[in-house]
Amino acid sequence: MSTLYSTTVNAVGGRNGTVKSDDGLLDLGLAMPGSLGGKGDATNPEQLFAAGYAACFGNAVIHVTRNQEQTIKDDDVEVAATVGLGPNGSGGFTLSVTLEVTLTGVDQAAAEAIVAQAHEVCPYSNATRGNIDVALHVQTR
Repeated sequence: MSTLYSTTVNAVGGRNGTVKSDDGLLDLGLAMPGSLGGKGDATNPEQLFAAGYAACFGNAVIHVTRNQEQTIKDDDVEVAATVGLGPNGSGGFTLSVTLEVTLTGVDQAAAEAIVAQAHEVCPYSNATRGNIDVALHVQTR
């Protein structure tokens, strides 16, 4: 497999530490969420995962319509990703994801077909498939 893009992010200090990308564009402090007993005064891994999945999935929607009669432009797609963290029953933890996808300019049936195609090509969807629960909800405006 050829790699189209690669990046490295260094994490120091776990959930109460920092993350910094090799190019310096990402440089953030982290904090345990308040609901988990932390300060909650900085971002956390689940928020970063949700942001990455939402942005990547939105681009997958745009990608799958490039050669279709009705294309989806950047401003025609909005993805809200909700990432949940819960116990897995054996002392560890698991993630769950809900993607709320809103498309403009297409009817509901077309929107659902586009989102299904996007879910097949999105690298985050492919990485999570069979590993965590991902729920898709589609609406139009």
